[in-house]
Amino acid sequence: MRITGLASGMDTESMIKDLMKAQRIPLDKITQKKQYTEWQLEDYRSINRKLNDFSNNLFDTMMKQSTFLAKTVNVSSPDAVSIKSVSGTSEFSGTISVSRLASQASMQSNDSIGKNIDTKLTMSKLGYIGTTGSVTINAIDAGGDLKAENTKTIIFDPSTDTLESVLKKINSESGVSAFYDSFSGKIAMTAKNSGNVVGDVEMQVSGDLATFFNLSTNNVIAEQDGNGKSGVNSKFIFNGLETERSSNSFQINGFEISLKQVTTDPTDSSKTNSVSFSSAPDTDKIVDAVKKFVDNYNKLIEELNAKVREVKYRDFQPLSTEQKADMKEKEIELWEEKAKSGTLKNESILTSMLQSMRSALNSVVEGTSGTLRLSDIGITTSKDYLTNGKLEIDETKLREAINADPNKVYEVFAKPGSTEKDTGLASKIRTSIIQSRTKLTDKAGITGAPNSTFSIGRLLKGYDDQITRFEARLKTIESRYYKQFSAMESAIQRANAQSAQLTNAFSNN
Repeated sequence: MRITGLASGMDTESMIKDLMKAQRIPLDKITQKKQYTEWQLEDYRSINRKLNDFSNNLFDTMMKQSTFLAKTVNVSSPDAVSIKSVSGTSEFSGTISVSRLASQASMQSNDSIGKNIDTKLTMSKLGYIGTTGSVTINAIDAGGDLKAENTKTIIFDPSTDTLESVLKKINSESGVSAFYDSFSGKIAMTAKNSGNVVGDVEMQVSGDLATFFNLSTNNVIAEQDGNGKSGVNSKFIFNGLETERSSNSFQINGFEISLKQVTTDPTDSSKTNSVSFSSAPDTDKIVDAVKKFVDNYNKLIEELNAKVREVKYRDFQPLSTEQKADMKEKEIELWEEKAKSGTLKNESILTSMLQSMRSALNSVVEGTSGTLRLSDIGITTSKDYLTNGKLEIDETKLREAINADPNKVYEVFAKPGSTEKDTGLASKIRTSIIQSRTKLTDKAGITGAPNSTFSIGRLLKGYDDQITRFEARLKTIESRYYKQFSAMESAIQRANAQSAQLTNAFSNN
């Protein structure tokens, strides 16, 4: 705490503060530059994130062949058979008749283990003997095979595990579903996967728990004893070929077929109701994907063009803490809105990328059916120069192109190629974005990156160093001012003391 001005009567504290304000002007300018650079950094990173999102979306949609090969399948009897395209690349049509649906193998206890048992009682209380327990189960897999490597051994503690918890472990850890039937007092097990394993069983059970549950060692023995059944394959005729599958759902040529009902009388082959089916391009789905790409592209270039053309208000510099203290909140908001404007005006990385993307969309692709352009599928660049290259869609022409050859539409966007002419337009755009993002990352880094790893970060570090040095210098100057004013006060005190002595001396005479 300093007490000043006692001898001189001057407000030296305020005088020093005013003197220091003048000294702080260069520091305020450095602080303003730092603040503006931080705003720039935020804008660079925001643009970089938007480019990353657009690039990822481009890769997940317009660069995937499956987007353009989406198909609808018309089925004459969808209640009996359903068909959908998963990865089909060619048209799919014909007939299918179902003579048998697939079913799972099952088995039940040979004798009751007790009716109306409280399933929350521990296994020990239910009469299970032994301090530890286990059951080993193997069941048919989704491929229709019984493999040794699929064998699961479930371990439980009879003193703490209840019948309910043991069954839950079996259901979650093995290839079977098990439950206790309180009416019959039996345990029932059903294979999770359907089908018949030729020359083998579909379910095997062993261990102390299997004995306690009165279960046979496999479903074939259980069936012989009247307490089980074997799995059954689905049986059908597909385009004249009689065949089987272990499941009612399977794939042929990239199309998923689900059998729901028998369409053929198993006792009279003449009573066959064939289900016909045929595929076609899913035009609506493909059009929606192209529309979404165009909308996202137009939104992106609109935002980028707005940034590189944003007005820069040079008279509106970042506010200092002292300036903000004298302003209202709304005034600060309006001031900073203009101060932040133009941080990326004429940014060379962005302007170059915009030009590169526009050139890519106006280029040609050497497809398998000849030279292709966006205009061939109904997409053109707007003639309004104020839109800065936004795309427009002629939906009628786009639908015609999809119906005629969806692969052609795919090649326009994402045809893989070894040269620029062979490469699809979306691939060219993504390449341009990736290259630009690398430059933006070198300049502005990513969130959490050390300042030393990118150019703006190094610039900010330089400002921080300047501010630290300048603040140390200001402390030295302020101390010097106080010493100087203190010396002045001391001199005035001495002068006043001498004046008083002289006055006293003359008054005594």
